[in-house]
Amino acid sequence: MDKIPILKMGPFLLVTIQVDLYDRLALTLEADLVQMVNKTRAKGVLIDISAVSIVDSFMGRIIGNIASMSKLLEAETVLVGMQPAVAITLIELGLPLNGVHTALDMERGMNLLKSMINDTSNIGDNEIEEDDLIVE
Repeated sequence: MDKIPILKMGPFLLVTIQVDLYDRLALTLEADLVQMVNKTRAKGVLIDISAVSIVDSFMGRIIGNIASMSKLLEAETVLVGMQPAVAITLIELGLPLNGVHTALDMERGMNLLKSMINDTSNIGDNEIEEDDLIVE
Protein backbone atom coordinates (compact mmCIF):
# COMPACT_ATOMS: atom_id res chain seq x y z
CA MET A 1 0.00 0.00 0.00
CA ASP A 2 1.56 3.26 -1.15
CA LYS A 3 -1.10 5.67 0.12
CA ILE A 4 -3.87 5.80 2.67
CA PRO A 5 -7.15 7.09 1.15
CA ILE A 6 -8.35 10.52 2.25
CA LEU A 7 -12.07 11.10 1.75
CA LYS A 8 -13.73 14.50 1.71
CA MET A 9 -17.19 14.66 3.19
CA GLY A 10 -18.60 18.16 3.26
CA PRO A 11 -16.21 20.37 5.26
CA PHE A 12 -14.30 17.39 6.70
CA LEU A 13 -11.59 14.97 5.63
CA LEU A 14 -11.89 11.36 6.76
CA VAL A 15 -8.94 8.99 7.08
CA THR A 16 -9.26 5.37 8.12
CA ILE A 17 -5.94 3.73 8.84
CA GLN A 18 -6.39 0.00 8.22
CA VAL A 19 -2.75 -1.05 8.57
CA ASP A 20 0.06 -0.48 11.03
CA LEU A 21 1.97 2.49 9.67
CA TYR A 22 5.60 2.11 8.76
CA ASP A 23 7.69 5.29 8.68
CA ARG A 24 7.49 6.10 4.96
CA LEU A 25 3.73 5.51 4.83
CA ALA A 26 3.24 7.72 7.90
CA LEU A 27 5.26 10.53 6.32
CA THR A 28 3.29 10.18 3.08
CA LEU A 29 0.01 10.34 5.00
CA GLU A 30 1.19 13.44 6.85
CA ALA A 31 2.14 15.25 3.63
CA ASP A 32 -0.97 14.13 1.71
CA LEU A 33 -3.34 15.04 4.52
CA VAL A 34 -1.92 18.51 5.08
CA GLN A 35 -1.95 19.11 1.33
CA MET A 36 -5.63 18.02 1.17
CA VAL A 37 -6.56 20.29 4.09
CA ASN A 38 -5.01 23.19 2.22
CA LYS A 39 -6.47 22.23 -1.17
CA THR A 40 -10.04 21.61 0.04
CA ARG A 41 -10.10 24.21 2.84
CA ALA A 42 -11.38 21.48 5.14
CA LYS A 43 -12.55 22.59 8.58
CA GLY A 44 -11.88 19.27 10.26
CA VAL A 45 -9.89 16.06 9.99
CA LEU A 46 -11.20 12.78 11.42
CA ILE A 47 -8.59 10.04 11.75
CA ASP A 48 -9.83 6.53 12.58
CA ILE A 49 -7.12 4.33 14.12
CA SER A 50 -9.36 1.51 15.33
CA ALA A 51 -7.42 -1.02 13.24
CA VAL A 52 -4.03 0.17 14.55
CA SER A 53 -2.66 -2.09 17.25
CA ILE A 54 0.84 -0.66 17.66
CA VAL A 55 1.95 2.95 17.99
CA ASP A 56 5.54 4.04 18.45
CA SER A 57 6.92 7.47 19.26
CA PHE A 58 7.37 8.27 15.56
CA MET A 59 3.71 7.60 14.77
CA GLY A 60 2.69 9.62 17.82
CA ARG A 61 4.74 12.56 16.59
CA ILE A 62 3.23 12.23 13.09
CA ILE A 63 -0.30 12.42 14.55
CA GLY A 64 0.73 15.46 16.60
CA ASN A 65 2.31 17.07 13.53
CA ILE A 66 -0.85 16.50 11.48
CA ALA A 67 -2.93 18.20 14.17
CA SER A 68 -0.52 21.14 14.47
CA MET A 69 -0.29 21.70 10.72
CA SER A 70 -4.05 21.29 10.29
CA LYS A 71 -4.65 23.84 13.06
CA LEU A 72 -2.42 26.33 11.24
CA LEU A 73 -4.67 25.78 8.21
CA GLU A 74 -7.77 26.36 10.40
CA ALA A 75 -8.85 22.73 10.67
CA GLU A 76 -9.50 20.75 13.86
CA THR A 77 -8.24 17.17 14.24
CA VAL A 78 -10.14 14.36 15.97
CA LEU A 79 -8.65 10.92 16.52
CA VAL A 80 -11.17 8.09 16.95
CA GLY A 81 -11.12 4.38 17.68
CA MET A 82 -8.02 4.32 19.86
CA GLN A 83 -7.50 0.92 21.47
CA PRO A 84 -6.63 0.92 25.20
CA ALA A 85 -3.16 -0.53 24.54
CA VAL A 86 -2.43 2.31 22.11
CA ALA A 87 -3.56 4.92 24.67
CA ILE A 88 -1.36 3.33 27.33
CA THR A 89 1.62 3.30 24.97
CA LEU A 90 1.17 6.97 24.07
CA ILE A 91 1.06 7.93 27.75
CA GLU A 92 4.07 5.76 28.60
CA LEU A 93 6.01 7.36 25.75
CA GLY A 94 5.14 10.78 27.14
CA LEU A 95 3.46 11.95 23.94
CA PRO A 96 0.77 14.48 24.87
CA LEU A 97 -0.64 14.90 21.31
CA ASN A 98 -1.37 18.60 21.74
CA GLY A 99 -4.16 19.81 19.48
CA VAL A 100 -5.54 16.30 18.95
CA HIS A 101 -9.07 15.78 20.19
CA THR A 102 -10.30 12.24 20.77
CA ALA A 103 -13.61 10.43 20.56
CA LEU A 104 -14.58 6.80 21.01
CA ASP A 105 -15.97 6.21 17.52
CA MET A 106 -16.56 7.90 14.17
CA GLU A 107 -20.07 9.07 14.99
CA ARG A 108 -18.94 10.80 18.18
CA GLY A 109 -15.89 12.15 16.39
CA MET A 110 -18.02 13.66 13.64
CA ASN A 111 -20.34 15.22 16.21
CA LEU A 112 -17.33 16.66 18.02
CA LEU A 113 -15.98 18.17 14.79
CA LYS A 114 -19.39 19.65 14.00
CA SER A 115 -19.64 21.23 17.43
CA MET A 116 -16.08 22.61 17.23
CA ILE A 117 -16.66 24.41 13.95
CA ASN A 118 -20.29 25.27 14.66
CA ASP A 119 -21.33 23.61 11.42
CA THR A 120 -25.09 23.48 11.15
CA SER A 121 -25.23 21.38 8.00
CA ASN A 122 -26.49 17.84 8.41
CA ILE A 123 -23.73 15.83 6.80
CA GLY A 124 -25.07 12.49 5.71
CA ASP A 125 -28.69 13.66 5.87
CA ASN A 126 -28.51 15.80 2.74
CA GLU A 127 -27.41 14.89 -0.74
CA ILE A 128 -23.68 15.12 -1.17
CA GLU A 129 -22.59 17.07 -4.21
CA GLU A 130 -20.18 15.37 -6.60
CA ASP A 131 -17.39 17.88 -5.83
CA ASP A 132 -17.90 17.30 -2.09
CA LEU A 133 -16.65 13.74 -2.39
CA ILE A 134 -12.98 13.52 -3.27
CA VAL A 135 -10.82 10.44 -2.88
CA GLU A 136 -7.05 10.73 -3.11
